[in-house]
Amino acid sequence: MTEPVSAHIRVKGRVQGVGFRWFTQQTAQQLGLTGNVRNLYSGEVEINVEGDKATIMRLIDTVKVGTSLAGVEGVDVQWGAYRGQYPQFSIEF
Repeated sequence: MTEPVSAHIRVKGRVQGVGFRWFTQQTAQQLGLTGNVRNLYSGEVEINVEGDKATIMRLIDTVKVGTSLAGVEGVDVQWGAYRGQYPQFSIEF
């Protein structure tokens, strides 16, 4: 395992109202990542995540595909330093 990092991810497309936040939470928890996911007023979904970079990359690869009802059009990622600010992975409302 490498040094932990953080990532701020914005997912564009048809990603609201299709179970995308729940899907992201389940995937992140299975991978052992911490952070949160929430809908944005812009129609995008925002993911803040911390953990091993390779594991976060697995999450990113999974959200690029999305749920069967989703239509992911783009994923923007900004990497940052690990801050240890999330006790678990949750859905923010």
